[in-house]
Amino acid sequence: MEEYIADKNFDKIDYGRIPFVIAHYDTCTFSDCIFSEADLSNTIFIDCEFIRCNLSLAKVKNTTIRDAKFTDCKMLGIHFDDCNELGLSFNFTNCNLNNSSFYKQKVKSTTFKNCKLQEVDFVNSDLTNSIFDNCDLIGTIFENATLDKVDFRTSFNFSIDPERNRIKKAKFSTGNLLGLLAKYDITVTND
Repeated sequence: MEEYIADKNFDKIDYGRIPFVIAHYDTCTFSDCIFSEADLSNTIFIDCEFIRCNLSLAKVKNTTIRDAKFTDCKMLGIHFDDCNELGLSFNFTNCNLNNSSFYKQKVKSTTFKNCKLQEVDFVNSDLTNSIFDNCDLIGTIFENATLDKVDFRTSFNFSIDPERNRIKKAKFSTGNLLGLLAKYDITVTND
């Protein structure tokens, strides 16, 4: 039977030196911890918060993440597509998620605020009602994705093909509409 850990704070732990305990974590806070390349597979995180943590290249095979908050975290190359998809939900603020993958994941109503999402894979993902607030999306792949009601108004450097994605009622600003026209190789001027 797996260990159950609730309402505990973990501060400045380097899981490269100390083995990470596979357990069910409920309402726990991880601050300034290093999970880089750690194996978090089969772990359950419910209502947990990660603050200033490095989770780059962490393994998340069958990891359950529900209602988690990530703030000021470095999360390079994480394969969220390996997570347990049942109830998968999280929000990101000031995080670097470059080269991560959400392939085929349903991550509806997710907020990405002030995040770097360069070269992220959203192929076949469902982002309905999500918000990309002031996010850099250069090189990010949206292919056959459901982007209904997604708010892109303050994000930049994206390229989304409306013919290859569902974008019903998605929100864009006039300043970032070029991201919808990139495939046509046209020039738009203000004169």
